[in-house]
Amino acid sequence: MYLVTGASGKLGRAVISHLVETLKVPAGSIIAASRDPEKLRDLKGVEIRKADFEDSDGLVKSFAGAKRALIISTDSFAPGVRAHQHANAVAAATKAGIAHLVYTSMPNPATSAVLFAPDHAGTEMAIAESGIPGWTVLRHNWYFENLLMSWPQALKAGALYTAAGTGKIAHIARDDLALADAAALASDADGKTIMTLTGAEEFTTDELAAMVAKATSRKLDVVHVPAQGLVQGMVGAGLPEPMAQMFASFDVNTAQGGLSGVTGDFKKLTGVEPGKFSAWLASNASAFTA
Repeated sequence: MYLVTGASGKLGRAVISHLVETLKVPAGSIIAASRDPEKLRDLKGVEIRKADFEDSDGLVKSFAGAKRALIISTDSFAPGVRAHQHANAVAAATKAGIAHLVYTSMPNPATSAVLFAPDHAGTEMAIAESGIPGWTVLRHNWYFENLLMSWPQALKAGALYTAAGTGKIAHIARDDLALADAAALASDADGKTIMTLTGAEEFTTDELAAMVAKATSRKLDVVHVPAQGLVQGMVGAGLPEPMAQMFASFDVNTAQGGLSGVTGDFKKLTGVEPGKFSAWLASNASAFTA
């Protein structure tokens, strides 16, 4: 039995889709878990369970009977919350006798400037110290789809403010990451492994902006500012300061090279190359101007 937590999210849904459709795992061998199982009722043939990362005792029941499990990182931006939730999940997986645990982390969590990076570093440590026989840590680089969170507004304004400098990001499509997650979960490999999943290329913010501007036929000037100036601009636009500090830390991390470098781990895990940004952009250009 293969367990997927966070199964109602976009990544979790895609993982289950790849398990069934790409990897031909029987639906009856999959457990889809979510804190809101009602969102999973449309899944056919898959066992559905509740998994609330704040409920330690309930989590043990959630993991019961599974041999391999995927813990998809929770989405809290508040520092420390993920670490607490993930610690509960790792402890529950250990008590339930999981033989192999897969976890979605981030690149270089121990040195990253991203404010929630310590949560990932702490989770990786908890997994290593858990006593679970085998585990795979998959360090996900940023999604292509992350650009859709703020770049449409920048296109409307004609300017993108950034503190990323000349730092590069090896973005990768969310669906590619889901394929890699599914492959690691469905594998019969054991052992203890850390893999960094990146796209096929890395780009600076200026390079990405030029491609997006061309694909959308819109003007997009990149305005480089210091990190604190970026925070002040976001606060001035109405964003709470803690959230502004969090978003600014993404750019600081990029400027420091925390998301740069292309690895071959995705192909090693899946047997195929990750999709290129140009192809993804061609299919999603309209989303930037919707």
